[in-house]
Amino acid sequence: MTNTGQVLQANWDWRAAGNFMFGGSGGSLLLIAGFSSLPDVPHPLVAAVAMALVGLGLFLVWAEIGRPWRFLHVFFHPRTSWMTRESGVAVAFFALAITGVVLSLPVVVAVAGVMGLLFVYCQARVLKASTGIPAWRQPAIVPLILATGLTEGAALLLLLLAAVQEAIPWLDYILLGLIVVRAVAAASYLHALARANAPEATISVLKRTAIPFLMVGSLIPLILIVLEVSMTTEADIAIIVAGILALVSGWYVKFTIVTRAAHVQGFSLGVPGPAS
Repeated sequence: MTNTGQVLQANWDWRAAGNFMFGGSGGSLLLIAGFSSLPDVPHPLVAAVAMALVGLGLFLVWAEIGRPWRFLHVFFHPRTSWMTRESGVAVAFFALAITGVVLSLPVVVAVAGVMGLLFVYCQARVLKASTGIPAWRQPAIVPLILATGLTEGAALLLLLLAAVQEAIPWLDYILLGLIVVRAVAAASYLHALARANAPEATISVLKRTAIPFLMVGSLIPLILIVLEVSMTTEADIAIIVAGILALVSGWYVKFTIVTRAAHVQGFSLGVPGPAS
């Protein structure tokens, strides 16, 4: 397929984006929760939400496939396909997470969290392997997806701990640092796209996304977290709002990259999508 970079890919829609959004959050959530809870297991609600989010993301991908039972084929190419690796890691993630939670084995839950991080990494590599889409094939997409997922996981953990009236004092600082890392990764990603002469339509969409992302998803949460940690009294509302903004802004960026900035340039996509 030859084009001028103005045509959006048509194989992946909001359901594929949902896998990156929810799966990335869930995998990262269990990683941060698993290690921050040692030598105990995370709160059951936290582990349940982490597994539910990864499961929801995979379900959305399954629902997107024209012939749903074709999903079994994804397990057959571990040497060449990042989708196959993502699926294998997901199986290990669920097996370890369920075992660790049911048997109250903190180390097993932590290892499941590592599988969650590997799941997010595989997602990033699935995008990078899509050579026909400039917004996806940039190497800078990998640190961006990782930083975004980890930020979402920390934000979710703060929100869930607030819901069950528990707290990890230094988690505020972890979220603050991850927001900064994510903002730097996003800026590096945009700079790399510009240097690679990505299609004007792609750059335009991402620049419009960058303003609300950096202001609402980064700057405001940073201010709220600094306000919360510097106050002598409790500031639960500030940290809750910061967590919500950090979480939703990450989903917003990934949804945009997968659906609205995915202009095809010079190559056609396979079906059901870029699988290697």
